[in-house]
Amino acid sequence: MKVTTKEIRVRTRGFTDIIDLTKEVQEIVRESGLREGSVVVFVRGSTASITTIEYEPGLVKKDFAEFLERIAPYDYPYEHHKMWGDDNGSAHLRASLVGPSVVVPFVDGRLLLGTWQQIVLVDFDTRSRDRTVFVQVLGS
Repeated sequence: MKVTTKEIRVRTRGFTDIIDLTKEVQEIVRESGLREGSVVVFVRGSTASITTIEYEPGLVKKDFAEFLERIAPYDYPYEHHKMWGDDNGSAHLRASLVGPSVVVPFVDGRLLLGTWQQIVLVDFDTRSRDRTVFVQVLGS
């Protein structure tokens, strides 16, 4: 088994900014030279997540953000705000719900994603951030 690790660096806008990483991840898998295995996509930080979603304006830009606002509203008086004097308690909760990583299998050097399934970074923080996403390719 061979393992390669690369980084993708992204500048986000925060507030549920969603960035499609599928092409970059596919390119990293292709460059690895591996034919079959799995790729782990992981974001460093406690206010962002990696997931798969249908990357289209209705679901991504509106429905997903509204769904998370109902679950972890921005304006709720979180204890986190009191402790740290900030406003991103909802970002921490949203990120923990969605999770920091996904694992996607690949065969013949191609990600086995569905037709309408893309790998995305979601930044829930309340400000713009520089994010580092680690892509680790494992296989043969």
